[in-house]
Amino acid sequence: MPAKRRAAQLFMLAGAVAIVMGAYANVGLAVDGAIPAGMLTYGLSLGGIMLAAYLVLAKFAPWADPLILPLVTLVNGLGLVMIYRLELAKQEGASATNQIIMTGVGVVLFTVTLIVLRDHRALQRLTYTAGLVGLVLLISPLTPGLGKTINGARIWIGVGGFSIQPAEFAKLALVIFFAGYLVAKRDVLALAGRRLLFIDLPRARDLGPILITWAVAIGVLVMQRDLGSSLLLFGGFVVMLYIATQRTSWVLIGVLLFVGGAYIAGQLFSHVGDRFDVWLDPANPVYYERPFGGSYQLMQGLFGLSAGGILGTGLGQGHPKEIPLAFSDFIFTAVGEELGLTGLMALLLIYALIVERGLRTSIAARDPFSKLLAGGLSFILAWQIFIIVGGVTGLIPLTGLVTPFMSQGGSALLANWILIALLVRMSDAARRPPPQAIQDEGLTQVFQR
Repeated sequence: MPAKRRAAQLFMLAGAVAIVMGAYANVGLAVDGAIPAGMLTYGLSLGGIMLAAYLVLAKFAPWADPLILPLVTLVNGLGLVMIYRLELAKQEGASATNQIIMTGVGVVLFTVTLIVLRDHRALQRLTYTAGLVGLVLLISPLTPGLGKTINGARIWIGVGGFSIQPAEFAKLALVIFFAGYLVAKRDVLALAGRRLLFIDLPRARDLGPILITWAVAIGVLVMQRDLGSSLLLFGGFVVMLYIATQRTSWVLIGVLLFVGGAYIAGQLFSHVGDRFDVWLDPANPVYYERPFGGSYQLMQGLFGLSAGGILGTGLGQGHPKEIPLAFSDFIFTAVGEELGLTGLMALLLIYALIVERGLRTSIAARDPFSKLLAGGLSFILAWQIFIIVGGVTGLIPLTGLVTPFMSQGGSALLANWILIALLVRMSDAARRPPPQAIQDEGLTQVFQR
């Protein structure tokens, strides 16, 4: 990596940490009237963790996109600030210390992925292995004695005294499987059958993959009560199928299948139907006063967003404790209350930049597998953000997914740091000049000296 690029990336990383520490100090001043006592510890911890990530990046992926790590650091750090804010508000379960520890573990996985995976194209040889691993992880919470039901959803497994959400890791394995499978089958899946109006429909014999994925997604919705993972899985496959074939008909078929399947499931299974009833009429006292599975959490989040208005109440000056699980599912609404619509738009812009850098990597990739994998990972990240934001604002039914890098929770945070490592590895390969160009650049620098 050229020296100027390294310096620019380090400067942006330091700026991200400085913004986070400024927000951290602001929370302490607003709540207690003093700089938080642990600010130096948290600042050095976060700065040290991200400096280690930068050094590994400079060593093992020197040509990677320089914006990705600083942007992720900023989002991760702001999530840490909000969790600290909720901890000061004495919301049960919120722990900034646990979150920074899990951030450190996530960065360790980030660095291990970069060091071990020197060539991401090796993943293509593991296509069907990744698919099997993804399915096993996805259905593992249904295993008697291993799976755990928390807040009505059976999406956890218990390991010792810890709980893990395997679907977060399953999404990575399944995206690798989708990419490898679609590269091999894209010519067949792109063939057109009959034409209906202005759309070329696929051949009936080629509907097998999308029907199987649809069945798995509906099974996750019905058996595990996990609308979030169901949407994430099926939406990711449909979009990657569209990227591979450029056939709009696959998107239309996917939308019809999922909407139709969800409607039928809602009619046949009461717990699915209740989720849609709560979404359609959240202010109904029948749902609002329900102690579990009702609309209380959603309505409290909407009240918080309303109280925040355009500019917010200010960090440390809202009432996020009134929103159940504000440190997890509803951290987006806690941010909206204290930073307002302006802060939320800034946060979404940061997410959009991360996704844009991932899509830029997909465009620049030099082989079909890399294009599909980078595009699929970028979409999965964007789709997850849409699902959680749509859920907490009432645009779509609430799913239970968490906001990437911000919400407290080990499984999602660790999986997303691995996702970023994969994007960084592919970015390095896509942006790396040919060997001759690197040699010529080195000779030019020698002569300039």
